[in-house]
Amino acid sequence: MKFSESLKKNSYFQNVYKHGKSYANRFFVMYVLENNTEKNRLGISVSKKVGNSVLRHHITRLVREAYRLQEEMFENGLDIVVIARAAAKNITYRETEKALLHLGGLHHILIRKEDGIF
Repeated sequence: MKFSESLKKNSYFQNVYKHGKSYANRFFVMYVLENNTEKNRLGISVSKKVGNSVLRHHITRLVREAYRLQEEMFENGLDIVVIARAAAKNITYRETEKALLHLGGLHHILIRKEDGIF
């Protein structure tokens, strides 16, 4: 993640849950909160309800990679927490990417180009 860091401490996650705004789709719930810095911080949560540790880590890697490749489309200065839902059990990379961009659009945190592509 070129412009972003990981959100690791439980207290940071709790702050985003408490003060952030959330939107959800079929696969993920995304919480967003401004962090007053120049960088984004990404936190990913996949519970045991989704599957075993191999599957949970696979979903985490999919989300991290989808975000990393689309990172320049997101505004800066945000704490973003992505929570995987049970439906994400059989998700593909393309579906992951599409779901993240969909949630970014709902939050209005995607950077718009003049062409209106995003």
